[in-house]
Amino acid sequence: MSLSVSELAARTPDTRDRYIDLLRVASLATVVLGHWLMAAVTADGTVGNLLAVVPELQVLTWGLQIMPVFFFVGGFSHALSHRSRPGYAAFLRARLQRLLRPTAVFIGVWTAAALAVQLAGGDGGLTGTALRLVAQPLWFIGIYLAMVALTPPLLRLHERYGWGAFAALVAGAVAVDALRFAAGVPYVEFLNFAFVWLAVHQLGFLRADGRLRAPAVLAAGGLAGAAALVALGPYPLSMVGMPGEKVSNMAPPTLALLCHGLWLVGAVELLRGPGARLARRPAVWRAVVAANGVAMTAFLWHLTAMLGVYGAMLALGAPLPEPASAAWWAQVPLRLAAAAAVTALLVAAFRRFERPGARPAAAGGSSPVAALGITLCLLGVLGLSAVGFGGLLTGRSALLIAVPVTAPAAVGMALAGWLLVERAGRRA
Repeated sequence: MSLSVSELAARTPDTRDRYIDLLRVASLATVVLGHWLMAAVTADGTVGNLLAVVPELQVLTWGLQIMPVFFFVGGFSHALSHRSRPGYAAFLRARLQRLLRPTAVFIGVWTAAALAVQLAGGDGGLTGTALRLVAQPLWFIGIYLAMVALTPPLLRLHERYGWGAFAALVAGAVAVDALRFAAGVPYVEFLNFAFVWLAVHQLGFLRADGRLRAPAVLAAGGLAGAAALVALGPYPLSMVGMPGEKVSNMAPPTLALLCHGLWLVGAVELLRGPGARLARRPAVWRAVVAANGVAMTAFLWHLTAMLGVYGAMLALGAPLPEPASAAWWAQVPLRLAAAAAVTALLVAAFRRFERPGARPAAAGGSSPVAALGITLCLLGVLGLSAVGFGGLLTGRSALLIAVPVTAPAAVGMALAGWLLVERAGRRA
């Protein structure tokens, strides 16, 4: 029998770092809110970006682009989890079960819906855009999968070299940007998907071992570095991707985004004391426990909810004011409330897939099968984030770094990889 939120909250041991759980929920909630606010849909169904309409708002991404905090929290959690469950296959299944099961359901449902829409010839306008956009957040799943897969070797490097392992990843990010912008080396920039995000992840290892002792230095240095790079270099102001820009700080990540991540990690560590006291309040902790239980489901479906709200407004003939106009801003609270309500309905429908499975992970399991599974998952979800669910029947492709990938191939790899990870980590 599953426990209620109140029972889970009451049973939380005093040794648990509740601030980490609070950061996990707060970072994902900020991402969801940011996506809802950035969407600027016009009366003809075109989906734009508010930050492109009002470029002055791009400075807000220095606070709202909070994915580095989630990856930092992931590093902390992965270190503790691996030390308590050292077998590779068992570790993967334990860490990924609540991530991959809701992701596999999301991919399956949207694949079926996309096929039905395309067979009916209704994949134009906002619907066609939705088939592409709803898959974009899967890039985050792909990066997170890589972090989990690489935790064992990176944790060993951390235990041997400490800050030196982090410094090596930062040096890699610096070298990549130098080769990219100064020497014009093609494709080298994609290495920073690893160097930048794994450096932030490595800070979580340092936090787990109590070695992150100078957060003010980290915050000040990161903020100063990001500001200098944006002011002097080829880096844009926005810390999220913008349509049509020649250089993006996000895809692939840049040294400026790494500095941004450093300042955010330093900032949340500076708030650790009051944040921990807040998380210990019974009402707050119950809310955190409840939110953590559905966080991944809400993240996966929040764009579906938002685009559904806009689609309903267009179908009902509701007014869609010019983005960033006074009427548009006045309508924001209503749109956010509607998107939150639809997300809550979707969470209610799919939350059961985020619950841990009944069978625990074994201490052994097949590590090669697990490694193959997570590799297929990684390629599948990253491929889907690039190509979307459109073109399932036509075989439309998109480039994943330098390799073309189609939607059917991406769906197949993601679902097959999930099944392999599940199988590898189960009891014999």
